[in-house]
Amino acid sequence: MEKSPDAFRTISEAADELDLPQHVLRFWETRFSTIKPLKRGGGRRYYRPEDVLLLKGIRHLLYDQGFTIKGVQRILKDQGSRYVVAIANGTPLENLVPLPSDSEPDLDEGPQAYVEGRDVAETHQFASEPVIQALDDEDREKLGAVLRELLDCKRILERAREGS
Repeated sequence: MEKSPDAFRTISEAADELDLPQHVLRFWETRFSTIKPLKRGGGRRYYRPEDVLLLKGIRHLLYDQGFTIKGVQRILKDQGSRYVVAIANGTPLENLVPLPSDSEPDLDEGPQAYVEGRDVAETHQFASEPVIQALDDEDREKLGAVLRELLDCKRILERAREGS
């Protein structure tokens, strides 16, 4: 009998679904603070559906995209869990670009919101949450140029700090 998609998963069920050994999931818990399965008597782990999606996103970033653990930790810190969940749901990385928000998210309060492929005007109802939307090639090129310029500025600042 197959479980409902909303059912909690044991570590063996989650590991089977992700095609990973159980010890990898335990190890990831030590490296990614956002992975917090429920623990019952005897330390038995139960993964919520959103935990499994987060694990899928982490697995994709590590194994398919070639990120390091530190790289994925950085993505989780900077972009939030929902960004990684969106990746697990099949949204291509290049289509996920966070738009600025009024305040930095508190990662302890939960993952950031994301909206993939929506118009910014459509998302004003979510104004208190950061928004992610797809970029076209022209916007991606402009963003790349800005990034290169920022990196040049960073190098200049680092050199100035070393000289003082």
